[in-house]
Amino acid sequence: MALLLSGCSAPADEETDTPAGLHVVASTNVYGSIAAIIGGENVDVTSIIESAAQDPHSYEASAQDQLAISKADVVIENGGGYDPFIDTLVEAAADKDVEMVNVVDLSGRAPVAADGADEHDHEHADGEEHEHIEGLNEHVWYDLTTADTLASTLAHTFSHLDEDNAASYSENYTAFAEDIAELTASTEQLKANFDGTGVALTEPVPFYLLEASGLRNLTPADFSDAIEEGSDVSPASLRDTLNLFGTGEVALLAYNEQTSSPETEQVRSAADKHSVPVVSFAETLPDGEDYVSWMTENIAAITDALNS
Repeated sequence: MALLLSGCSAPADEETDTPAGLHVVASTNVYGSIAAIIGGENVDVTSIIESAAQDPHSYEASAQDQLAISKADVVIENGGGYDPFIDTLVEAAADKDVEMVNVVDLSGRAPVAADGADEHDHEHADGEEHEHIEGLNEHVWYDLTTADTLASTLAHTFSHLDEDNAASYSENYTAFAEDIAELTASTEQLKANFDGTGVALTEPVPFYLLEASGLRNLTPADFSDAIEEGSDVSPASLRDTLNLFGTGEVALLAYNEQTSSPETEQVRSAADKHSVPVVSFAETLPDGEDYVSWMTENIAAITDALNS
């Protein structure tokens, strides 16, 4: 019987489906895409948020997420209160050896308070709290410079952990940096052609990309802040936002498809009424896209809208 059982048993290396190489966990597929580009075949990437239906602010982690974190060599989080579930998972895993990469920290965009206390508890409309940095637009993946900095950091981190494949990581970063340089050149051309042009947005999600293109946000801050936080929009703020589209000063409306509401639909209708182009943006990668192709399409959409 023992011989029979041993003959039916799978070899030890077939009993596990854990891939070889570095294990990377990213809070969203945006950062997962960059990690996959830099790591290539030498890294196994798990992205926790992969769907437009998932909200990182209120995401409830699963046992599968915890398992992925427990096996991770590198964990990438946005930070700035955007994806607090990552910190919870890492703390539960209690793995002091895991390499943490916080993209907000890399961006250098977080304001520094005089007392050093940048972060505070912020309560959303749903009653859930997360750490939030006052004065920070946390959607830093729309900043091309930050994407390049993240890629460079990952190349160095991967090389440190896996010296045998350091040359590959370096080559992959060089290629990625060239792509980012081309994207940056496109935004610089937009700025040369449209610097100071007014735009409106439902949320500040794509703000950094619009800013790099020389575009000026005309949206009342109270409106976009309320939409982002999921709180009530004041009648005055909504009125002021709707009135923008009749002034002729708004060249496009940047619309976050992932946080549609009655108020944002009214804004979209106002844009349509006054023939203002609507450009859709998202917080996660569309299916079949990587970071570079996605940003290429975003810039092309901005260009088409401004030229229409």
